[in-house]
Amino acid sequence: MPARRSIDLQGASTYFSAMAKLEIITLPDPKLRQVSAPIERVDDELRKLADDMLETMYDAPGVGLAAVQVGILKRLIVLDTAKEEEPPSPLVMINPEIRHLGSEMRTYEEGCLSIPEVRVDIERPADIVVGYIDKDGKPQELKADGLLATAVQHEVDHLNGRLIIDFLSRLKRDMVVKRFKKQAKGDVEA
Repeated sequence: MPARRSIDLQGASTYFSAMAKLEIITLPDPKLRQVSAPIERVDDELRKLADDMLETMYDAPGVGLAAVQVGILKRLIVLDTAKEEEPPSPLVMINPEIRHLGSEMRTYEEGCLSIPEVRVDIERPADIVVGYIDKDGKPQELKADGLLATAVQHEVDHLNGRLIIDFLSRLKRDMVVKRFKKQAKGDVEA
């Protein structure tokens, strides 16, 4: 029987059942435009938030999630770019900082959990070097390429108040924002 892709592949269901799925905020929430604050201390509360964010990201489903997307203005991102046939490979980055951008560019169609059903072709450096602090509070440096490089850049943009629609022309961006504002009003009235 083939293994199903799930978070508790190795019988860790007790650990993961303690996690909570968080609400992902969407456009036009103004928090998405704010710059997230650096994290001063890595503790159990922060590790729990990272775990909850991972569960939320997997459930959505997505390949990355920034803390601001769950309404927390802290510099924390979670990612997992493993392909479906591969085991999960979660990555937690605290205070991520892109230290080097490669010169070769790559265009990737990006989506965003905070802007559902919108996809934008974005050209970004194909490889990067990112420094961050891991869940144990240890400084790390990672050279990333392909989808992981794209995902890290996308999530770091979130920490800086930048969204995928910022890569669109002003007209297209305004149309997307208008649509989401209209939907938000409809949700309130319903």
